Amino acid sequence: MEPVIVISILGGLIVVLLLLGAPIKPIKFVGQGVIKLLIGALFLFFLNTFGNQFGIHVPINFITSGISGFLGIPGLFALVAIQTWVI
Repeated sequence: MEPVIVISILGGLIVVLLLLGAPIKPIKFVGQGVIKLLIGALFLFFLNTFGNQFGIHVPINFITSGISGFLGIPGLFALVAIQTWVI
C-alpha cells in the first residue's frame, strides 16, 4: 500500500476513536497481558543465564513466557521441574 493510503486510514481511525471513544478496559487488559509476557520472558532469560551452570535450559517462547509471567516464580519453578523430570 502507498503511504498516503495508510496514513489516511490511520487518521480516519483516530478520528472515529475520538468521536466514539475508545473502549478502555480491553486495551488495558491487552496491555497488562503483554507486560506479563515480557516479564515472563525476562524471568526465563535470567533462569537460562544462571541455570546454564547447572544444566537447566527452558526455551523462551509465548507459552513458557505466558506461564512464567502469569504464574510468577512458582510457574518458573514448575517449568524447571517439567523440563528436568518429565521431558
